[in-house]
Amino acid sequence: MARRKRRSFSAEFKAEAVRLCQVGDRSIAKVAKDLDLTETALREWVRADEVNVGGEKPPEALTGAEREELVRLRRENKRLQMERENIKKSGGLLREGERVKFAFIAAEKAFFPVTVLCDVLDVSRSGFYAFCKRPEPRRKASDAQLAAEIVAAHQRSHGTYGSPRVHAELRARGLCVSRKRVERLMRERGLEARSKRRFRRTTDSNHTMPLAPNLLGRQFDAKAPNEAWVTDVTYIPTAEGWLYLATILDLFSRRVVGFAMSEQNDRALALAALERALRARRPRPGLLHHSDRGSPYASEDYRKALRERGIVASMSRTGDCWDNAVAESFFATLKAELVDATRFPTRDAATAAIGDYLERFYNHARRHSYLGYLSPVEFELRAQVAAFAA
Repeated sequence: MARRKRRSFSAEFKAEAVRLCQVGDRSIAKVAKDLDLTETALREWVRADEVNVGGEKPPEALTGAEREELVRLRRENKRLQMERENIKKSGGLLREGERVKFAFIAAEKAFFPVTVLCDVLDVSRSGFYAFCKRPEPRRKASDAQLAAEIVAAHQRSHGTYGSPRVHAELRARGLCVSRKRVERLMRERGLEARSKRRFRRTTDSNHTMPLAPNLLGRQFDAKAPNEAWVTDVTYIPTAEGWLYLATILDLFSRRVVGFAMSEQNDRALALAALERALRARRPRPGLLHHSDRGSPYASEDYRKALRERGIVASMSRTGDCWDNAVAESFFATLKAELVDATRFPTRDAATAAIGDYLERFYNHARRHSYLGYLSPVEFELRAQVAAFAA
């Protein structure tokens, strides 16, 4: 068998791979397999990240008592994290009968301790083990266990996934099941995707500032990261008033590479999102930056920021939302999956919730149909690994 060519991964790649292990339900072994990494290497990266969190001393610098305390705190923290994740996943099950809860525990026990699962769902361990011993028709038992997996996957998506994404989620967890069976079980339980709706435009194009030509020309299929970015602004309703959100997406992976929020829709907001994207990605000159004709993007400050970094500006035609369809579609997804289902009492509450959605769910976990039902981060990591093999 040919020996694998030695590969050198950047610190950013390692951090993103570790993040996939932390935010999802997949084991380290499964993430390593999906990214074509060795499990040993990925475990080392995860271990190194755990040591570095919070600026801890390296293990060899700790006293015996400190080491014991660190182990105890990590064990307690892991339990709290497991309880938190299971509360999220099992939220829809808390109102169900014991049979459904027990089926969920049976499906999840490979990933979490039975004790934690029983505590979160408020059922007894003895009852669960009695359930496991109880004879039941094979197909009915199989449907009950699969239904528990489906409910968990639907809950992890904030109740937004339809059958295609739930099916992809189950396949990623190693379950061999047909989409039609997933559709049937979801239909029986009233589970469905959350539909998108149209939203109001926020563009102020009534100005006399210079405009860039539409160089993107609706070519939304970038061949590599940092080849083309699209940006836009939307509004978020809160009890305190509007909160404006500016985002920048990389067309290669549909990843949100920069975002900012403010109670004002002005050039400072757009520039804050741009600066965040530039710090995170450090693109080479020649990147195409596409926006609408809004005054923040046409302002001298914004055009200067692009020029100084060798970024080429592109703008949509007047009143044509299809010229920036990817950014428009992203905002429709955000509204459907988070904003429309949430009443934000303050702008700070909205800022925290949206930041968590973007960083923890959308970039790292949400399955995107354009990407073959991979998350943006996993799509980028797989592309990097494939480039090593080319």
